[in-house]
Amino acid sequence: MSSTDFNAHTIAEFRSNHGKVGGYFKGAPLLLLHTIGARSGKPRINPVMYLQDGKRYLVFASKGGADTNPDWYYNLKAHPDIQIEVGDETIEVHADEIVGAERNNLFKRQATLYPAFAGYQRQTKRTIPVIALTGTNGNPDDAFAWDRPKIIPKRRSSADSRKVGRGPTSPSSGSP
Repeated sequence: MSSTDFNAHTIAEFRSNHGKVGGYFKGAPLLLLHTIGARSGKPRINPVMYLQDGKRYLVFASKGGADTNPDWYYNLKAHPDIQIEVGDETIEVHADEIVGAERNNLFKRQATLYPAFAGYQRQTKRTIPVIALTGTNGNPDDAFAWDRPKIIPKRRSSADSRKVGRGPTSPSSGSP
């Protein structure tokens, strides 16, 4: 199965089952990351595992331990104000990379819960980025927006599941 087919199948299953999927992601917390291509400017959707940290959603740019970051990481760096789907909700968020001791502690927490992440870090020389997605309530300049994320009613169509990223099939894959 190609990565595009894998993503399309996972997205369709996610949306059909209120955010739950089987297969590779069975039992794992999963969200759909909506990004804008850093180079192409095209909308992309990637299924990724997350770790809830208070009111933040943390995602890990592991790309299965590859020596390069997933494309969605560069998309977030270029366009940090995005939407995510969690369960049946679509939430506007702002992406910030976490660094230093906080990054190390959060990555360790994820690797303890999901040991594959420790393996991904061992496979690569790069430090796997940790990205915090914080609700913006539609206004990234609102200092208190994290306390009240804007939830957008879900509109689904069969075309939605065809708008997917192209990339490796790891939990943290993505496309420009």
